[in-house]
Amino acid sequence: MGSAADYVRKKFGPLREKTLQTVIAQLIAEQFPRIGGPRIQALCAEMILQRIAEVIRARDQLTHGQILWLAVDRDHRPKHRQRIRDTRLVPVILDLSTSQDVDQRIARCSVAERLTAKAVRLCQQAYEQSGLLSNCDLAELLSLDDSRVSTLLTTYEAAAEKIVPRRATLHDVGTGLTHNGLICHKRYLEGKESHVIAQETYHSLEAVDRYLAQFDRVRCCRKLGMSPEETAYTLDCSLGLVHQYLEIDQQLEAQP
Repeated sequence: MGSAADYVRKKFGPLREKTLQTVIAQLIAEQFPRIGGPRIQALCAEMILQRIAEVIRARDQLTHGQILWLAVDRDHRPKHRQRIRDTRLVPVILDLSTSQDVDQRIARCSVAERLTAKAVRLCQQAYEQSGLLSNCDLAELLSLDDSRVSTLLTTYEAAAEKIVPRRATLHDVGTGLTHNGLICHKRYLEGKESHVIAQETYHSLEAVDRYLAQFDRVRCCRKLGMSPEETAYTLDCSLGLVHQYLEIDQQLEAQP
């Protein structure tokens, strides 16, 4: 009985290895022969399949009006001259068209109002799924120029005094309402605590405290009569950042 079972296993056992993982492992062995032996090749193939499963969504997971998009991981902070191929990406499901969009069109809302509402929704949905969209992402999704997207969202942010969670504002990539300006306004004009500001601006508590501390240092240098260049040298930061904080300081002093 035992020998018969071994015979069957010997004949039919190889069928279990006719898998996509085996094909990928073979390709790895052919193209990258120095990567390791069969166990390493099989492990690499398994990791590739796991990543594919994370990115690809079955059709039944999407409903009418939804799309699958790759966004930048919101926790993956960018580095100087970092390319998108070196940036961690996460798949997000976005509501590209909803009944509310149709209602706004029927209500004769302006094009700018409809586009702004849709752009804000897409950014918030991506953020809730641990992703961030860029102005170029939104431009492609909405068939607009990225400059148009930037204008719509910066206008919205200024009017609503809130940040739209996107790469331009949270990762300092592109153009958007300066989050350090909004953070300083909420602290010194509205008197809000750091943890509240962090929640309202989609920032960590450490980041909020860091922005406020840097603002206090720049303002202190100004009161000491130091020039922007001297301030930048003393604080070891860019001259542009110093000018930005000085402008914020002027705005705060102009407020009652």
